[in-house]
Amino acid sequence: MASNRSLTDEYDILVDAGSQSSDARLVEETKKGNKQAFGELVQRYERRLMRVIGRFVFDLDLIDDLAQETFIRAYERLDQFDPSRRFSPWLFRIGVNLALDLHRRRKRRVWTIMFTDRSADRWIENPEADPRNVRDLQLEVQAVIREIPEKYRTVLILRDMENFSTSEIAAILDRKEATVRWRLAEARNRFQELWEKRQKQDDD
Repeated sequence: MASNRSLTDEYDILVDAGSQSSDARLVEETKKGNKQAFGELVQRYERRLMRVIGRFVFDLDLIDDLAQETFIRAYERLDQFDPSRRFSPWLFRIGVNLALDLHRRRKRRVWTIMFTDRSADRWIENPEADPRNVRDLQLEVQAVIREIPEKYRTVLILRDMENFSTSEIAAILDRKEATVRWRLAEARNRFQELWEKRQKQDDD
């Protein structure tokens, strides 16, 4: 049964089972010199972290490198971690920042975002009736998403594609929840406007 669960389901199950307290225990054990404890944290979040980074960087080698760098930095900065807070948003903040920093350094867009059918349905009406195949639609969605400014696009990805909660995104981006909600609404509006504009151009 477990093999049929999505990564999001597995993540939610971990949270519901009280992973916050478990994470805190592992962090404390790591601080005491128990490297195996940190290894458990790596096993717990590695797949999820790579998936999140993969939303921003479409290069398997880079995804792997950035994930490793994320864990290295987390390990080196554990003394900066507030044990009263959840470990996972703090970890994902490091990973997302590394991916965004890479994007800025290259001074070009490295975003290749693959919307799931469910996510695409939120903005595209009746996709089944569209004569284009799913791959073509995905490519169009990618082109539109790249036009959205980074601060909105990041929230859109984390919320609608990776299903992080508003509070988790606020922790990852170090922003207030109200700011996250506003940026998400703005991102969706911009996507809708850009999508409709693109469809009109295709019809002309």
